[in-house]
Amino acid sequence: MAKNLLLIESAGKIKKLKSILGSDWQIKASMGHVRELAKDGEAALGFDLIDQRVNCRFQPANSRAKNVIKELKEAVKYAKHIYLATDPDREGETIAWHLAEVLKLPNPMRVVYSEITPSAVRSAIASPRPLDRNLVGSGLARSCLDKLVGFKGSPLLWKLGNGAKSMGRVQSATLHVLAVREREIIAFKPTPYWSVFVDYKEGFRAFYFNPKQTVSSSSASDLTNDDAKSPTDENKPESSKVLSQQEADRLVQIAKTNPHQVIKVESKTTFRKPPPPFITSSLQQAAGSRLKYNPKKTMELAQKLYEKGLITYMRTDSVVLSADFRAAVRDWLQRKDPNNIPDRQPNHRNNKNAQEAHEAIRPTDINKPSVQLKQELSDEEFQLYLIIWLRAVASLCKSARLRKTTITTQSEDIFWQAKGSIVEFLGYAKYWKNLGSDKILPQVRSGQQLSLEKADSEEKVTQPPPRYSEPKLVQVMERKGIGRPSTYAPTVKTLKDRKYVALTKGKLKPTTLGLEVDDFLALVLPDLLKTEFTAQMERSLDEIASGQENWQKYLTGWNRNYFEGALAQAERYLAQQGHSESQPHAKKELELSDIKCPACARLLSKMPSKSKKLAVPYFLKCTHCKDRGKDVVMFYDKQRHDWVQPGQNTPTAEQFTDFKCPVCDAFLVEHEYVKDGQTKKMLRCSVANRSKQKHKDVAFFWARECWWSKKFGELR
Repeated sequence: MAKNLLLIESAGKIKKLKSILGSDWQIKASMGHVRELAKDGEAALGFDLIDQRVNCRFQPANSRAKNVIKELKEAVKYAKHIYLATDPDREGETIAWHLAEVLKLPNPMRVVYSEITPSAVRSAIASPRPLDRNLVGSGLARSCLDKLVGFKGSPLLWKLGNGAKSMGRVQSATLHVLAVREREIIAFKPTPYWSVFVDYKEGFRAFYFNPKQTVSSSSASDLTNDDAKSPTDENKPESSKVLSQQEADRLVQIAKTNPHQVIKVESKTTFRKPPPPFITSSLQQAAGSRLKYNPKKTMELAQKLYEKGLITYMRTDSVVLSADFRAAVRDWLQRKDPNNIPDRQPNHRNNKNAQEAHEAIRPTDINKPSVQLKQELSDEEFQLYLIIWLRAVASLCKSARLRKTTITTQSEDIFWQAKGSIVEFLGYAKYWKNLGSDKILPQVRSGQQLSLEKADSEEKVTQPPPRYSEPKLVQVMERKGIGRPSTYAPTVKTLKDRKYVALTKGKLKPTTLGLEVDDFLALVLPDLLKTEFTAQMERSLDEIASGQENWQKYLTGWNRNYFEGALAQAERYLAQQGHSESQPHAKKELELSDIKCPACARLLSKMPSKSKKLAVPYFLKCTHCKDRGKDVVMFYDKQRHDWVQPGQNTPTAEQFTDFKCPVCDAFLVEHEYVKDGQTKKMLRCSVANRSKQKHKDVAFFWARECWWSKKFGELR
């Protein structure tokens, strides 16, 4: 039998670790958590809060964990030295403590490494440390806190009888972020406006510029460092807003009947600093925008790369890079790209809550040949590895240098403006491409007369705020302090599993159930939805991890000073509303449509009808508004291929999609129509006046698992 026993979490690491440690070592995996809080006591919490103490009771996490514990106990009998090498984070420390407790290890030796490489693993084993009781306390506090909120708060939802299953400390705060945005979309009232422009024979376009008004949207000269966007995700340039066709026509007429002259040319050099290396949230954002991976898939692939020894640990919120890695990148640049070596290495700042002891996500060996990696990895694994490699290298390169130019012209008393830029030195962007492709403007001088080629205007409509994609939501969670790296992907998955949100065209959209849950919690437990309140709990857990706070005192105090009173108040509210007992889930007699009520945002019910005046054998009605004395109904309009209220002439905010019109860049709106007895959908431009010839072919239909147009092809 092997003299040494190494206990890890995932069996996927065993092969790599065996190749490093050799035959003197036995390596066993716990397969994650082997114990969890028992399901006994008050509210089946598995722990008691007594004064300033927390008495926890644990049980095997599941039947598999029972067998794992039995197997590990047998392995411990024959090992001379036992090392706990669970993951290098708070959760990993807590799993190591559970293993030490259940296996009755008298002096547990903890080893920590952030990459599975020979030097890192051997170095960690050569310098074991005791278990970090502060990290363990923080992990236990999180488990108890989450179970306390979930198990005592969720029964409040059950009394609604609408199918709501659970609430949670991080889950409910995240749902609230989505619900707030959805209500903004529902309340949004689109208004028309006009963008006015002139084209010059000298080879550039300028837009109407009102010095008293800020241009409404970002121009094509804007550059982005936002990982939740793709490198080409830019808005088209626009003029200062013009709010009527009459005013737009007046400006066009002035442009056509008056000479044009350059009055100012401004040119300045700007620098764009390299982005920091990946942390968990930014990796999920970049993988979402560039590779179309959701957070769950990104983390699964990253886990495989980590287990194969190719990247450092993937659950981290620190942008720190080791001195050895920095030196390796500098050496690589010296050989491959010496002009990109900065005089001083970039210093990326950590978030104030980041765990400094951790590293950013980076390759373990920058010189690993791509040809070899492509043979070892699946296509998806290789693509994720590639963006990790590119981002890590880019983070240590020079800044990008750009020359931005603005040309201001004048006709009579009207000003026009054109913006563009030239990338003079790519720097880091040679590896991490996130610079906009701006228009290069021609050389002109102040006072130069210009020749007008065209003056015109485009009608547009204001657009509702967009829904969050999964990567963008992770970015918001990280920025607002909701959860921590290990919780981002599971939280999004839970919201989808609970049917609180649905993924629609790549964006997270709260369901009717999700909005009802959020509405209810905003009434009975409003503090738990506030991002600052949730973020403060995370900061308290960080303080416990650093030894500044005792976890048992914190948990008992939080329960006594806030949660007990909040629950009692919620129960009183429910009793007043007639929800004193848990109600069975109501059976909906009427079939729900997927159209929301314009008054209350709940799904409308299909009301069967045999009337020959109707285009389809039913109309839509809101049963919720009916209960409040309102009568909201909608009928299908064959000419408009859409559901409308009597007298309705404009699209509702709910009909807006996240897709842009290929002709005018306005958002497309979704319409339903009936063909061969089936209800189908199409997309068309949201601009009110679609009768112009240029919009004639703007119609996308759902086919081939995508929105498709005969003229414009697949909509992306």
